[in-house]
Amino acid sequence: MTHAFKAGLLAKSLLVGSLLAGAIGGAAQAQTTDWSGPYVGAVFGYAKTDATKGEQFKFDKNLDGQFNDTVNTATGANAFSPGFCDGSARTSLPSDGCVGDNDENWELGARAGYDMQFGAFVVGAVAELERVRIQDRVSAFSTTPAFYTLDRKLKAMGAVRLRAGYAMGPYLGYVTGGVARGQIKHAFTTSNTANTFVRRDSDNANGTQFGLGVERQLDGRVRLGLEYLQTRLDDDGYTVRVQGPAPATNPFILTNAAGTDLRRTEDEMKIHSVRLTASYRF
Repeated sequence: MTHAFKAGLLAKSLLVGSLLAGAIGGAAQAQTTDWSGPYVGAVFGYAKTDATKGEQFKFDKNLDGQFNDTVNTATGANAFSPGFCDGSARTSLPSDGCVGDNDENWELGARAGYDMQFGAFVVGAVAELERVRIQDRVSAFSTTPAFYTLDRKLKAMGAVRLRAGYAMGPYLGYVTGGVARGQIKHAFTTSNTANTFVRRDSDNANGTQFGLGVERQLDGRVRLGLEYLQTRLDDDGYTVRVQGPAPATNPFILTNAAGTDLRRTEDEMKIHSVRLTASYRF
């Protein structure tokens, strides 16, 4: 057996030995890493709403609860034939366009949860409360001419989710899903001075939240992670009733003297979030 052959064999033996040692060490770490127990932490991320291109207003001019009417002038023409735009109207003229939305922003929040580990599988629940500032507006133009703008701002969100994952040593990959509730501030502005406007709204919107993520334990108690979430909030609680006093030929009171209800066509508010998470396990 030559010295070169012996040296090569020794090198291969050392390589195999080191690989086996690494595998054994990794398996041991996978067995000893504990994900069970309560934890508290914080989240910091970036949130953005889905673009609602082509959103419009919908109308209920006979007040039957069905928003499928067209508001017409006394001559039968569509009173909103100038159209709609995404954002806040600059002036009463559609040719001047709209100011875009502030539809993305940072989010910051706190979280608390509890995990249980069964072998390599981990299941648990987490609750979160966070601050976020996202704005979504839509405007309409009438033949008067006049503008009408509906504005909603998401100010805060809370969520309770279940999660299930698979642990690989200090790493945990998981999926998560549950319910969410958003605090939304609504506003309505218009250049129409002939009518009065009665606003009816709810400050809260309920929905669902789903996503996935990965966490790493640093020392058995401190965890850092990266998470993606999609939140869908059902924001259908804001309606504006357009009433008199106005001439009987006013389009909003032609069908029903009590007025016409209006709201936006897109009730759902969809938010995408990418967040960094940090937790401490007790």
